Amino acid sequence: MIIFAKICISDDYRGFILLFVHLAGFGDEAYIAAGAKILPTMEDVYAIAEMIVKVKEPIEREYKLVRKGQLLFTYFHFASSEPLTKAMIESGAVCCAYETVERKDRSLPLLIPMSEVAGRMATQEGCYFLERPRGGKGKLMGGVPGVKPAKVLVIGGGVVGTASARTAAGMGADVTICDVSLPRLAYLADVMPRNVKTLMSSEYNIREELKSADLVVGSVLIPGAKAPKLVTRDMLALMEPGSVLVDVAIDQGGCFETSHPTTHEEPTYYVDGILHYCVANIPGAVPYTSTLALTNATLPYALQLADKGWRKACADNEELRKGLNVVEGKVVYKEVAEAWGLPFEQLEL
Repeated sequence: MIIFAKICISDDYRGFILLFVHLAGFGDEAYIAAGAKILPTMEDVYAIAEMIVKVKEPIEREYKLVRKGQLLFTYFHFASSEPLTKAMIESGAVCCAYETVERKDRSLPLLIPMSEVAGRMATQEGCYFLERPRGGKGKLMGGVPGVKPAKVLVIGGGVVGTASARTAAGMGADVTICDVSLPRLAYLADVMPRNVKTLMSSEYNIREELKSADLVVGSVLIPGAKAPKLVTRDMLALMEPGSVLVDVAIDQGGCFETSHPTTHEEPTYYVDGILHYCVANIPGAVPYTSTLALTNATLPYALQLADKGWRKACADNEELRKGLNVVEGKVVYKEVAEAWGLPFEQLEL
């Protein structure tokens, strides 16, 4: 079920914010009581909205509904979808992407809450699918006295990887987390439990770790760009059958060569005997927690866009300005242009 709501924020509010919210334990009555108007169809929403706030990118049947000059504020992950990129260019809309809103310290405030959720769930789902009835090799994450725990390899030491490694460590697993940044590895070595080891990320080290890994979590992110393929198909031959790969980077194209997007309804598939879990939008499995976590982060930015209009809001706030990816038919984010060989235009506000 999808709820369409028109939220009136303030008397001087410059238009409408339309929230597409998956049913997450918040009934229509709660929105109506807060002053929202529930619209019956998606077409009705797009027809009147000046600004649309979503959780995920527009799907194909929405492409033709997006209007010139309309502001969309959501996760886009353009570098993983050429059809979406071209559709938004053709629409003439203004696309501000959650995933590229960036602070001066290079942190990504609108990715952090979902990354925290996805990291924890990556381990949780990996643990579940390691069970023999679910297709895994039948290993208990924490082991038992006299039996070694499962070995977990986390590739990428950012927010997702840190959350995943900490969760796996809490289950008692033998965890290795790798990254290309020595300062980051030093930080992780300092804050992680004793059953977490750090390792410099390289092709050689990854190949060596795959030989004994029961669960591999891919959590590599390059903001706005495609994820690099760090586990190639030939590497799967190094792993034991029934081992599990969880690709959290799938929204950015995936960091395993054999990854392709799956759904919560059909989350896994095998390649060469290795179980792949590549669900796009992993946090969608826990919509109550995800809704609150994401709204806590996005609402301050949404209010700025609504009250000031996108041009002034992005001129005033460098963090928001970096969120602009496609503006009125032009690609204004370099990595997106490079991903699809499109012209890149520097935006002037």
